[in-house]
Amino acid sequence: MIQSPRAILALLTLLNFVNYLDRFLVIAVGPEIQKPNTGLGLDDGQIGWVTSAFMFGYFLTSPLFGRLGDQRARKHLIALGVAVWSLATVASGSASSFGTMIAARVFVGIGEASYATLSPTIIDDIAPPEKKNRYLAVFYLATPVGSALGFILGGQLQHHYGWRNAFYVAGGPGLLLAVIALLLVEPKRTFETRQGKSSSLETIAELWKRPAYVVAVLGYVAQTFALGGFVQWAPHYLERAHHMQLKDADFWLGGIAVLTGIAGTAAGGAWADRMKGDRVIVSLKICAVSGALTAPFAAACLFMPSPTLFFVFAALCELSLFLSVAPVNVAVMLSAPARLRASALAISIFMIHLLGDLISPPLIGEISKAAGGDAHALRLGMYLLPITFALSAIIWARGARIKHAVTEEPTAAGIS
Repeated sequence: MIQSPRAILALLTLLNFVNYLDRFLVIAVGPEIQKPNTGLGLDDGQIGWVTSAFMFGYFLTSPLFGRLGDQRARKHLIALGVAVWSLATVASGSASSFGTMIAARVFVGIGEASYATLSPTIIDDIAPPEKKNRYLAVFYLATPVGSALGFILGGQLQHHYGWRNAFYVAGGPGLLLAVIALLLVEPKRTFETRQGKSSSLETIAELWKRPAYVVAVLGYVAQTFALGGFVQWAPHYLERAHHMQLKDADFWLGGIAVLTGIAGTAAGGAWADRMKGDRVIVSLKICAVSGALTAPFAAACLFMPSPTLFFVFAALCELSLFLSVAPVNVAVMLSAPARLRASALAISIFMIHLLGDLISPPLIGEISKAAGGDAHALRLGMYLLPITFALSAIIWARGARIKHAVTEEPTAAGIS
């Protein structure tokens, strides 16, 4: 059985790595899926919806998993979710039409919803109070690394073996990890977490009355809108504006994501743990700085005359963005009472995807299609991204001025 807090953290981090690898693979091979002969013959609007399709399953089921996670053993829900998303990744490689690809990606989202909603709450239970940001930073390091490998692996596999085989290869490891997840020993939760029960509407109403929670989520929505649009359309933009081969664009985007993700996520978590004061307010301050730095760098990417300069500013953009990875999730969790933290994360996931990266990839694709579908047309759509990064900074800065936040309730670090 997997009982040590560090072993539990390692397993959940590995699962998060595979999660993001599977999620970003479809972005890496998107231009190949669009081709009429070897792909599915999709236009910019359709490929935008393929990228966003998993969000339908993700945000529609995350509140359900959050509620179940507040009341039941979480490891079974996590194992089920991992198995579902892995099988759906394999099914993506067998898609024969726009409709069947959409269906497969929706099921990827359903599987990911259980894992993404519940894993941070387990980490919050096992981490010592003074190390919660660092534990979450380790967990979220898998986000840039998994995303990057999704780009790199997807680009290389589609180049040598075709885009369908990329999905077949990526889906396998998750099935083994789903079985291993059943060996995880559930950490203890507080009495209130185990016994507190309320309806979904009561939960939403209670969280809505907590300004720090509302502000944390709204800023997260704006950031997710921008990030979702950037990662979807950056490979297409490099191919059209700078005439790069897709495998090369994927390789450099992936490499930058690994380096900046590790550095930014680790720095953000350590920075938050070292700052004194209310942990929610501290986290929101770091998020505001992150957004304020990210916006101008994102704008600069679109005006660079060469791919080299594009990658320089993309690296600065991503380094700034990743500073907020651990702090924003800490702000979301700790601005809610302990008994509702899984639900608070679930509702956050629901909102950031419903109003964020569910919308931005197809919206930018439709703008590009309407404007002619060339590099200039795509750039017009991508102008939305620095604007919404700036909006996230404004929202979080406003939240950091809130004088009262929820005091962290004790969580047990033991194992039951």
